[in-house]
Amino acid sequence: MRKFIWVVRLTDARKLLAAASIAIAASVCAVISPVGAQVSATADARTPAPAAGKFAAEYVGGDTCTACHSDIAKGFENNPHSQLALEHAGKGVTCESCHGPGKAHVDSGGDVAKIVRFTKATAGQINQTCLSCHAGAHPNFERSAHGEAELSCTSCHSIHYSQQQTRLLIAAQPQLCYRCHADVRASFSMPFHHKVPEALMKCSDCHDPHGTFAQKNLQITADRNMICTKCHTETAGPFVYEHPVLKTGGCTSCHSPHGSPNPRLLHVNNVNTLCLQCHTASMNFTEAGIPSFHNQNTQYVACTNCHTQIHGSNASSVFFK
Repeated sequence: MRKFIWVVRLTDARKLLAAASIAIAASVCAVISPVGAQVSATADARTPAPAAGKFAAEYVGGDTCTACHSDIAKGFENNPHSQLALEHAGKGVTCESCHGPGKAHVDSGGDVAKIVRFTKATAGQINQTCLSCHAGAHPNFERSAHGEAELSCTSCHSIHYSQQQTRLLIAAQPQLCYRCHADVRASFSMPFHHKVPEALMKCSDCHDPHGTFAQKNLQITADRNMICTKCHTETAGPFVYEHPVLKTGGCTSCHSPHGSPNPRLLHVNNVNTLCLQCHTASMNFTEAGIPSFHNQNTQYVACTNCHTQIHGSNASSVFFK
């Protein structure tokens, strides 16, 4: 008898616990429902018209936009954004994904104040719209030199009138970069330069315009010199005897990466002068038994005539061959 009563009471306790759980869940949903509504509103504002929802009626669809903007829509089918929409059965990126809901704009007879216009938007507004999709690919843009200079995505890219199908650039490299970096353009006019003007290289081979954690938006690599050594493989190493400057100052300690009036893109025209910036002349140069050509005042022979393996050596600590 006692066992039967205990089972009945245990069943009643389970029912009470279930009822309490339902009540708690209902109260939690009531508390977070405003947040959920806000998230839905944000999602609806950034995506094409959903099948059902609070903001569905505010969207008119890309076909309606084409009726008036046929000149823009004419070549848009080959645009990467349009192709993305087709991959999702026409429900991907459309006109209203970037320009906002178009119903008010259409109902007003084309009132430009009732649609998002990038030509009138601030750099921050433009970047926020683009990064709502591209933040994963360009997470560092806002802290980059271009972001801090308040450049917008449309400073380099044009969705509708791009000159380069790849990346939708408004001009090809390096002319696009020269618009702001005129000083670098002068460097590429030097007698010795990397082959950027000849179109054998691009600025983006070394720099990431959307930002990195390195200075000058340099591509980030495990080895700071890897940007250079991926082409100049003979200097990559590893070497038994390393030139310390390569680890401390990097390639740019001796070389000007864009261009120079000196062979091998050196900072100075006399290699001995370059070496003596670190290897200052000492009393040892005047001791007996030291050949006269080590006297740097006479400058008979370049240091690299003997110290040929200046980037590193596997045989000599003084970088002899």
